Amino acid sequence: MLDRPANELFAERKQRHLDAAAMRETDRVPFVFFSHFWPAKLAGISFEEAMHDLDKLEDAYMQALRLLQPDGYAAMQMIVGTGRTLEALDYKQVKWPGHGTGANTTFQYLDREYMSADEYDDYLFDPTGFYLHKFLPRISGAFECFGRFPDFPTGVAWTVIHSLAAFAEPELEEGFNDVVRAGKELNTLIGRTVEFVDKMNAEGIPLASAGRCQAPFDIFADYLRGSKGAMLDMFRNKDKLLAAMEKAHVLLLRNVAAAPKAFDCPFVFIPLHWGLDGFMSPEQFKTFYWPQLRGIILALIEMDLIPVVLWEGDCTTRLELIGDIPKGKAVYWFEKTDLVLAKEVLGDVVCVRGSVPPSLLITGTPDDVDAYCGNLIKKAGKGGGFVLDGSIGIPDEAKVENVVAMAQSVHKYAI
Repeated sequence: MLDRPANELFAERKQRHLDAAAMRETDRVPFVFFSHFWPAKLAGISFEEAMHDLDKLEDAYMQALRLLQPDGYAAMQMIVGTGRTLEALDYKQVKWPGHGTGANTTFQYLDREYMSADEYDDYLFDPTGFYLHKFLPRISGAFECFGRFPDFPTGVAWTVIHSLAAFAEPELEEGFNDVVRAGKELNTLIGRTVEFVDKMNAEGIPLASAGRCQAPFDIFADYLRGSKGAMLDMFRNKDKLLAAMEKAHVLLLRNVAAAPKAFDCPFVFIPLHWGLDGFMSPEQFKTFYWPQLRGIILALIEMDLIPVVLWEGDCTTRLELIGDIPKGKAVYWFEKTDLVLAKEVLGDVVCVRGSVPPSLLITGTPDDVDAYCGNLIKKAGKGGGFVLDGSIGIPDEAKVENVVAMAQSVHKYAI
């Protein structure tokens, strides 16, 4: 297969993934590669090195893709390679390798409150002003200076001119310098990632994801109110939470199509965190989660994009409800939900993706992985509409030989 021209492999792999998403039968099941630090393990570098040394990071990802030859991949360098950017920002919402976690320990998200319940009105009235003056200064040392920004909408003519005195304050200048430094680091990472994608295109391996979006509820539970605050808001601040999610819907869609268009890759990744069975009741899911998420999914489809929705946790009780979308226009990726059951319930509507468990990839044998993948391909791949992947991609600790067995299984087992 690898003796064939790269342009043929590229076109074939890209179309195979698109056909699976559209629920058309394919010659075989596509395998897509998604991982954070497994390439670092493969290349023998620390996670901390991967976050700070773009040469080593690029080499590691290239090794992984050349070894596995997937039908597509996510360019996770845009997350993994942000070490220098995060440090310049003095970013506070996560810990990362060498900065709060060990040199070979992955990111740790910090579940905290960054917006009080009393501030819903501020967000609803002026989300941009709220972000600049309150939210951003709370999540980053560099952004603290934004709290000193003039309140421009309160002034006209000479009062706007006079408000510029704030920009002469040393604190604002120092903070701006840190933000500019972070921006330059990020621009370097973006440029290197674009070059990497071009290299992989030339080797016949296409992107499998180019955009990112989220469920409106998760914006508040993940980043603003925290999980406890968002849970309480479903009882104490229902109307304001619903109104804020309606506003977030508009904001989430503003620039979501830019990267997919730039890379000619329609897949938009939507990781879900709080719609799982153990956090919300079915009635709460129908009120606070699914209508808003469905609105995002439908809007992306209207843009000719393909939502790739990662249903984290166990979402078994949601299966009968979440099929209410256009047929063959999205991908549902399941972590702990039984994928064969998901295929039975949703197989006439949406492509399913997953879901080789991390425990198997970390502690099993290649034969174990091969047998598991073969069973998935037989049961979930029947009739098309299935993409093979890990439960949430390839875990950082996975054995190399097990990941290779997983990648090779799609060539071994017929649909």
